Amino acid sequence: MSATAPAISATAQIPSHSKLYWAIADTLVIARRHILHIPQTPEQLFSATLQPIMFILLFVYCLGGAINVPGISYVDFLMAGIFVQTIVMEGMTGAMGLATDLKRGIIDRFRTLPMSPVAVLAGPILSDIVRNLLAIVVMVAMGLLVGFRPTAGPLEWVGAVGMLLLAGVAVSWIGTVVALLIRDPEAVQMMAFVVLLPLSFASSAFVPIESMPSWLQPIVRHQPVTVIVTTIRGLLIDQPIGSAGWQALAWCAAITAVCLPVSVMLYRRVQSA
Repeated sequence: MSATAPAISATAQIPSHSKLYWAIADTLVIARRHILHIPQTPEQLFSATLQPIMFILLFVYCLGGAINVPGISYVDFLMAGIFVQTIVMEGMTGAMGLATDLKRGIIDRFRTLPMSPVAVLAGPILSDIVRNLLAIVVMVAMGLLVGFRPTAGPLEWVGAVGMLLLAGVAVSWIGTVVALLIRDPEAVQMMAFVVLLPLSFASSAFVPIESMPSWLQPIVRHQPVTVIVTTIRGLLIDQPIGSAGWQALAWCAAITAVCLPVSVMLYRRVQSA
């Protein structure tokens, strides 16, 4: 009796909660782990802070003088593009962390713990959101220093930041699929540059679409980066949005709807491998 009493007492102390509660709690623990790694990883700090500053300075002071945008200053036109490009590239950072965990066998250690499998996928994406908020604050401060003068009110700012975070989540799910397929952080980083960088430049992020070849314009006009940039630009500096807002939301929802179940399926295969 005396030997079994402590075990019964310990079991009785475990709180009873739903699976959803434990999924959220485990996700927060994994996200906290990734967030704590940010100050210890120079690459992540560079991509969230120095990289957007570098792009702003290069485009405003080196390339901006050669680019004519009718009706508005180039820095006002540029900032929406810098916002979206940075968020898109940041979306792959969590994927590199997941690939690193897979490569080092840390995911195998997680499987031995009584934790929700969803947390392993959702935790890095939640840390991406925190890093994206840091990058947005840095970009706004730097933009104001170089002459960015947004006309948005509080609601427009909330809409713009919300749109950027939605786009970041969608890209993060793409990154999760890539990380689970490749399982190598260096290869994931290379894929980000090969796929996402051309997508950013073949858009309205840095130059007007009208300056591109006529055969390219229809493609550029409706690709996800362009419609998200047009939405952010319209919210921040009162430019026409048209149907870009709905297209941007549709792109983010479609990417998430496809990549989330694919990520879960790939993670189950990793678990059973």
